[in-house]
Amino acid sequence: MKALIKKLIPCFLLDWYHFCLAFLGSLLYGFPSKKLKVIGVTGTNGKTTVVNLIASILEEGGFKVASLSSIKFKIGDEERPNTLKMTMPGRFKLQRFLSKAAKDSCQYAVIEVTSEGIKQHRHRFIDFRVAVFTNLTPEHIEAHGGFEKYRQAKGELFQSAKEIHVINGDDANADYFLQFPAKKKIVYGLKDKNLLPDNLQLLGQFNLYNALAAIQVGLSQGIDLAVCQKAVAKTENIPGRMEVVIKEPFTVVVDYAHTPDALEKVYQTLSGRKICVLGSCGGGRDKWKRPELGKIACQYCHEIILTNEDPYDENPEEILSQIERGFSLNAKSRKILERREAIKKALSLAGPGDFVVITGKGSEPWMCVAGGKKIAWDDRKTVKEEFAKL
Repeated sequence: MKALIKKLIPCFLLDWYHFCLAFLGSLLYGFPSKKLKVIGVTGTNGKTTVVNLIASILEEGGFKVASLSSIKFKIGDEERPNTLKMTMPGRFKLQRFLSKAAKDSCQYAVIEVTSEGIKQHRHRFIDFRVAVFTNLTPEHIEAHGGFEKYRQAKGELFQSAKEIHVINGDDANADYFLQFPAKKKIVYGLKDKNLLPDNLQLLGQFNLYNALAAIQVGLSQGIDLAVCQKAVAKTENIPGRMEVVIKEPFTVVVDYAHTPDALEKVYQTLSGRKICVLGSCGGGRDKWKRPELGKIACQYCHEIILTNEDPYDENPEEILSQIERGFSLNAKSRKILERREAIKKALSLAGPGDFVVITGKGSEPWMCVAGGKKIAWDDRKTVKEEFAKL
C-alpha cells in the first residue's frame, strides 16, 4: 500500500513532503545540530568503517562523541545496535538522536550519510561542519535514475557543509567533489601512508583509505597525529566488515560487501582457496549488479554457494538465477536457498588454510522476506553455531 501511494503522488509533492518533514523534525527538537560539530561521511563503500574510526579518534582526543552508522547508535558510552535496516534514519529519529547527543554534552556527532537519505532530505537542517567522501562506484542506480544523479545526491552533502571537505583524491570522482566551495579542502590518498600506524589491524587496502580519511578528519580538528594513529591502531575490527569469525583450522570472514567493487576488494584481500557464500542484497532493486557479482565470484572463488539474502517480495530463485548469468561455463557452484544450510555446507567444504567468505549481510540483525516480514538473523552467530557442530 505504501509503495502504491508513492507511485500515485507526483514527484514534486513527494519531494516537498520529505523536505517539510525534515524542517518539522528539526523544529520540534530545536535544531540540535547547531549545538554540535557534525561530521558527515558519504560514499559508496567504507562509510561505516570511517564513521567508527573518526569517533574513536575523537574519543582518544578527549572529546565526548555521538555516532550513527548502519551498525549502531552511540552517544558517549551508551550504544545500541541499529536494527532499523536503514543506515540513515528518518528525519524525526535523526533529529531526536542529535538532540539527545547535545543534551548529553557531546561535542561531536559523526553521521553516515546515504544517497537515499539525501534524496529524501534527511540531511536538511543539519549543520554539517565536515563532509567526508570515501569513494564512488555504481550503486542504487535504478532508484536514482542513473549514476550521474546518484553522484549528484552525494554531492549535496558537500554543498551543505561549508567548512571542511575531506576527499579521497585517488578516486576517479574526486574532481567532482572538489568543485564544491569550502573554507578548507583536504585530499588524501595512498601517498599519505606515512600517516598510518605501522600496526594497522584492519585487513585490506580499502581499509588503508578508510583509516587515512579518519586520520585526516582528526588532524583537521586539531588532534595530534600520534593520537589519531593510536586510536586507529587500537581498532581490531568493525562488526561485519572483514570480520574474522573463525581463525583455525580455516578462516571464516563475514563482510557486508554488496556492490561489485566492494566484493572484488574483499576477494582480492584474501590470498588462498576461497569458498564463497553470496546472494544479492535488496530484492526488487539494483538488479543490474547481480550478474556482475556472479562474474566476480567466478573470477576469485574456488567454490561458490548462492543463497538467500534479503529477497523482500521478489522470488529468491529468480535473484540467484540472475547472479548465475554472470558465471563462466566452468564455474563450480551450487544453490542452497536456506542461508543457514548454505553456511553449513561452506564450512564442511573448507580445509586447513582455506577461507570461507560470507558476504552481503555483515552484522545485519534481520533478513527481510516477503510480506514485509523480518526474520532475526546474524551471519556471525550462525557461523559459530554451525562450526561448533563440525
